[in-house]
Amino acid sequence: MKPTRPAKTNAARLLDSLGIAYEVQTYEVNPDDLSAISVARKLGMPAEQVFKTLLTRAATGAAAHFFAVIPGDAELDLKKLAHAADVKKVELASLKDVEPLTGYVRGGVTVMAARTPFPAFADETIELHDAISVSAGQRGTQLVLAPADYLRATGATLADLTKATPAATGAEVHA
Repeated sequence: MKPTRPAKTNAARLLDSLGIAYEVQTYEVNPDDLSAISVARKLGMPAEQVFKTLLTRAATGAAAHFFAVIPGDAELDLKKLAHAADVKKVELASLKDVEPLTGYVRGGVTVMAARTPFPAFADETIELHDAISVSAGQRGTQLVLAPADYLRATGATLADLTKATPAATGAEVHA
């Protein structure tokens, strides 16, 4: 029996249309653990190379939404994103709004070929890697590509978007 290949996603079609090389990787989905750290473990990649895509919205003023693309082992700093997006305050979008706005379900959100092309901001650490992994637009499928190609495909703006971790600041962690 021939192994089945995953169906081509809209994100993969977008990369094809731009002539961008990528590799498709699949993994077994656990609906109880959709974390990027879990995905990284299943793919055998460092969590800092598996980028997660979060949908956010401006908390005041216009109903503006933004994508934040950050390393799988990092936490989004909403104040830094607000500064990068030049808005007063940003909050995570409601989970019930994610699929209607993006066309993607939680655990499968990607900037590429989203229903609405919201502005995207990628954490500046994306450029530290030769290759990154991002959702292909469905749970269980990831796309591995060069960061520069990802930035070209998404038009994402680079910014410092993550909170400092205790290890990064030199602070002691008490258990």
